[in-house]
Amino acid sequence: MISTETRLGTVTVSNEYFAKLIGYAASSCYGVAGMVAKGAQRWREFFSRREQIDKGILVKGNAQSITVDLHIVVTYGININAAAKAIVHKVKYTVEEATGITVDKVTVHIDGMKA
Repeated sequence: MISTETRLGTVTVSNEYFAKLIGYAASSCYGVAGMVAKGAQRWREFFSRREQIDKGILVKGNAQSITVDLHIVVTYGININAAAKAIVHKVKYTVEEATGITVDKVTVHIDGMKA
């Protein structure tokens, strides 16, 4: 949870909101075949049997800035460096436009390729 105090009250943004926002932004980029669940998310995926848009995303930070870790699968044959740069740019832009919170760092982990 990221909370900030304003003159009108406290504004709280959940990590789930950030994860879904980032998941939609990253999955819309060319070459992203899917997301990879990490840690406790594997259990949720195992029991739900549904595709989760927010799997493989870890958000850390405070009301001024956040850092993001993404675990993705890419399509075979794309330029991985160009795809990772596009994902970083799209995630930063989407989060900063939607929330006004600065994204310090986006780390993209390529965990596999899909044909």
